[in-house]
Amino acid sequence: MSIHVAKSAGFCFGVNRAVELVEQAAREKGRVCTLGPIIHNRHAVSHFQQMGVSVIESPQEAQPGDTVIIRSHGVSRQVYRLLEEQGVEIVDATCPFVKRIHEIVSRAEEEGRLPIIIGTPTHPEVEGIAGWCTSCRIFDTPEKLEKWAQEPDFSPDLPVCMVCQTTSTENLWKKCGEIAKKLFTNLKIFDTICKATEFRQSEAAKLSSICQAMVVVGDTHSSNTGRLAMICREHCSRVTLVDNAAELVPEFFCGVADVGITAGASTPAWIIKEVNKTMSEIMNAEAVQEENFEELLEQSIKTLNTGDKVTGIVTGIGATEVQIDLGTKHAGYIPYDEVSADPAVKPEDILHVGDEIEVFVVRVNDQEGTCQLSKKKLDGMKVWDEMATYCEEKTVIEGTITEENKGGLVANHKGVRVFIPASQSGVAKGGDMSALVGQTVQMKITEVNRARRRVIGSIRAVTAEARKAAQEKIWSEIEEGKQYHGVVKSLTSYGAFVDIGGVDGMVHVSELSWNRIKNPAEVVKVGDEIDVYVISFDTAKHKISLGYKTAEMNPWNQFMNNYKVGDVVTAKVVKLMTFGAFAEIIPGVDGLIHISQIADRRIGKPEDVLSVGQEVQVKITDVDAENKRISLSIRALLEGNNEASEEA
Repeated sequence: MSIHVAKSAGFCFGVNRAVELVEQAAREKGRVCTLGPIIHNRHAVSHFQQMGVSVIESPQEAQPGDTVIIRSHGVSRQVYRLLEEQGVEIVDATCPFVKRIHEIVSRAEEEGRLPIIIGTPTHPEVEGIAGWCTSCRIFDTPEKLEKWAQEPDFSPDLPVCMVCQTTSTENLWKKCGEIAKKLFTNLKIFDTICKATEFRQSEAAKLSSICQAMVVVGDTHSSNTGRLAMICREHCSRVTLVDNAAELVPEFFCGVADVGITAGASTPAWIIKEVNKTMSEIMNAEAVQEENFEELLEQSIKTLNTGDKVTGIVTGIGATEVQIDLGTKHAGYIPYDEVSADPAVKPEDILHVGDEIEVFVVRVNDQEGTCQLSKKKLDGMKVWDEMATYCEEKTVIEGTITEENKGGLVANHKGVRVFIPASQSGVAKGGDMSALVGQTVQMKITEVNRARRRVIGSIRAVTAEARKAAQEKIWSEIEEGKQYHGVVKSLTSYGAFVDIGGVDGMVHVSELSWNRIKNPAEVVKVGDEIDVYVISFDTAKHKISLGYKTAEMNPWNQFMNNYKVGDVVTAKVVKLMTFGAFAEIIPGVDGLIHISQIADRRIGKPEDVLSVGQEVQVKITDVDAENKRISLSIRALLEGNNEASEEA
């Protein structure tokens, strides 16, 4: 006999967070109380009472100086005000998913929309949600929502916004959504079912469909525990809801081979373990009793049923199928198209005679003694299990981008289609997403809906995480003068912003070049990779001032390293003055040709001989390094040529 415990059994994220906040407050604060039971489980509440945490039913019961913890169900806006008036310290343990619903209904009302809440009207979570708007309608069945259309206050043109209790069932939400779409012409729908709840319910449905009996562990007053029991009863005829191990009845397990355990979000792990242990003891005792009565006869005959997962040995690979020995009277076989989801994979590439493999039973033919099996279906089931785990644990996985569509990208991971919305592609708005098609990317799974066969992923979540880590590293190591290799991200009239590995710094226009420039685009362009250094930084304001020009780039230094007095160079006339002409030797370095040095004769003004833009041969006659002044002469060259001619 086997016991299967649901992976999702026990505390969800929101409940676990609330419990941790209570334990922390009990250790660190004075008088601590929770506004209502922190979770729907009397054992957990009793545990906290032993730690000195009391339960109050209204804000007025709190005393000034108390620490009051708001439970994960959340409360209305008015309750917050009342607590503040009492002068208490508020610790808000409201589940983030419930907080989001508060924001949705509050914003909807500001937009002039009437909030519709699908859930149990008396449930604390629903009462809290309703407290974030002045008016709303609450429905706990699709029939009541549909009946509203017959009431006087109904109008199909009424602007409405529909949300649901986080622990609502997918079936109830879906039916209400279909009805609302028919009733209203101006409707906004927000699927606010907690994904952890959705996964828990989906797993309960799957487990109850393959087990002969189900044990649901949790408080009978817990809404989500009750829904789990209801879901299990839809798939399994033998279901019991127990508060703890003491409520287990041995007779319940008579004749059961496989039993599943699931638990509500408010059930502590130690209770689940206790139930599991007690069940194991009961079932082992029953197994021994059956063995004595049946004389091991039943153990010699294995039965197979459609939907079973079984292990077998590969005995042969034929032309159209793979033969499997299941250790039963049935001849097992896997058709080629049921070996792998990848049509390019050949059976002989992944299977060999003697291999032990796990397969899914598709069809049993007792008359012919055959059993059709599928490796592809079981692999697919496992991949979906993996996807749910990836989503829950925020695991980074790889996928290959197969296509671009109107809303984003599609990636393939082990045969599962993962949709990546454009906003999560990591490509800037208006950018070219098609460039990613065919590439292998890293992504995180953000949503898994097995019932709808929908998986949503995010590349941006991975890059954002990497960027955050890079930013933290830069800010922890940054210092003045440190050099970085960066990429120009954008240009403004006053400078260029450069990404130095997750953090942007600014190079002021004055730090881009030794020459005077009017626009940064004269030196760099977006996408350029450049080497920069830190001039200054402000950690508090997250601002970095970078430099690009270096001493080596200084035109004066270049001149001093490459030229000396007596050198003859070609210079370009850049400016004419009454006393002479300025000529550029190299970009950024000009020398003066005094009017007396322009010609070998007396001239009235420089423009009589020279013009702007004209290139002339000049001799460097003097360099004033301290004042960065250079004297040039055309006359010296002309006189030198004349002397040479006379000598000749």
